[in-house]
Amino acid sequence: MLDRAAYTAMTGAKHAMGQLAVTANNLANASTSGFREAIATFRAVPMRGERTATRAFVVDSTPGSSFEPGRLETTGNTFDMAIEGRGFFVVRRADGSEAYTRAGRFFTDENGVLRLGRALSVAGENGDITIPPGATVEVGADGTVTGRLPTDLAPAVLGRLRLVQPEESQLVRGIDGLFTLPDGVADPSPAVRVRQGALEGSNVNAADAMMRIITQTRLFEANLKVIQTADQNSRSANQLLSLSRG
Repeated sequence: MLDRAAYTAMTGAKHAMGQLAVTANNLANASTSGFREAIATFRAVPMRGERTATRAFVVDSTPGSSFEPGRLETTGNTFDMAIEGRGFFVVRRADGSEAYTRAGRFFTDENGVLRLGRALSVAGENGDITIPPGATVEVGADGTVTGRLPTDLAPAVLGRLRLVQPEESQLVRGIDGLFTLPDGVADPSPAVRVRQGALEGSNVNAADAMMRIITQTRLFEANLKVIQTADQNSRSANQLLSLSRG
């Protein structure tokens, strides 16, 4: 019979592997604009039952994200935008749902609509923001977008970016990497400031992520060693019992 330690070690190995996957994903996005580092934490839960007082299972604790700002890099590109300090851009998915992001590498599609991706339009306070072809675009610190054609005497207001500052602890990361509020949508915040011609980098520290991968790999291997040792002990015990009965 396999020792109970093997089963508890299996939970440790399983979650160590999950933690490795999270850290590897962080490292892969160390150069992704606006990426927020994912945090995977675990806790030990004591087992209940006869002769299990010294055993503990590993379970997922509340996962989260680090919302520390990344470094701002000046690009000079018209449609590159970064948020200074706290806050988020609002984008709309293809299904119309609202999501939040720090990524600001925007572009315009064939219809002039400001987008973050083919399936993500950048939300303005009054809907999509459309840029006329050939217009010179300027974005104010408050998110106001103005455009001026060569024939215009003065720039025209094209819209205003919808900028929000929700409670970060309430945000949930989706499988597409965007954040949402489970219980509604965030209201626009005048406190959020935008810088045009700049991008915010990822807040992942690549060197720290590499060290975590090494530590988590060793943890995974240690749990496997416990399982192997428990299996060897079980085999030895079975052999001894067989000899004593012979």
